[in-house]
Amino acid sequence: MKLRSSISGLALAVGLGVMVAGCGQVNQVRAQKAFKDANKLYAASDWRAAATKYEEALQLNPENAYSHFFLANSLDNLYRPTRVGEPENDALLTKAIENYRLAGEQIDDPLWKRRSLEFLVSAYGPDKLNDPTMAEPIVKQMIALDPEDPANYFQLAQIYENSGEYELAEETFLKAKQAKPSDPAVYMQLAGYYNRQGEFDKTIDALSQRVAIEPNNPEAHYTVSTYYWDKAYRDFRLKDAEKLDMVMKGLESVDKAIEIKSDYMEAIAYKNLLLRLEANLIKDPRRQQALIREADELRDKAEAMRKAKNTSAS
Repeated sequence: MKLRSSISGLALAVGLGVMVAGCGQVNQVRAQKAFKDANKLYAASDWRAAATKYEEALQLNPENAYSHFFLANSLDNLYRPTRVGEPENDALLTKAIENYRLAGEQIDDPLWKRRSLEFLVSAYGPDKLNDPTMAEPIVKQMIALDPEDPANYFQLAQIYENSGEYELAEETFLKAKQAKPSDPAVYMQLAGYYNRQGEFDKTIDALSQRVAIEPNNPEAHYTVSTYYWDKAYRDFRLKDAEKLDMVMKGLESVDKAIEIKSDYMEAIAYKNLLLRLEANLIKDPRRQQALIREADELRDKAEAMRKAKNTSAS
């Protein structure tokens, strides 16, 4: 997991203020220079050279917790998941984990402490060590540090879901809702979970709660319509009357989205799909033809909007 360029800039800034107590008079200047040089190498994505310099800085000043973090991330960036099993490669991640842990323990700044824990969780994630039993207590620590941040609950819920502990996953998603009930992302995460579990009614309920929070957001209404279309189109267990009910509810939602944003290309395209599905489900030939004509107009309108958008972007 790599840090963004903005954080590389922060590495340079951090170097100005962290070399304080713990060094002897002779070593202090050398330690500060090593850390500053390491930060420059880090910002240039020269991970191996940066790691060497951070290790030098730690030898001169073991109390610089930020050196642990940036050493860990330099090693993390050198690690290649595709080469798992190779001793030299695996040793990079092992050492990165050790230093992320030390950074998390020693750094007082809440932002950097959290960042250390986030990367530590990533090291135990499915793309690397794939060890949820090690990741779980770290995420719980992150929740304890900031119990009002729903993102921490999302991460813990994902660990439970991936491990097949679905009751704990749902419980944790609901705790995210309790932590920040005004955050639309909570309801999108909850809806996504219920959708993956095949619980359509709960999915729609979560999406509807999001709509209630931001009724003037066209994307909130549009999202509801896509779930209704998908259910009506793909669930072959439904009777035609049930499918038609889904389509009508989808049309109600997509119309609201277009009412709020008349040039909402995606919503216009989806209304086209919903109208075609409605035409397939009804028996009146005249009504069918009218629906198809309207759908064709919407399809052409959406296509024209897409082409205009691409032209303006080029």
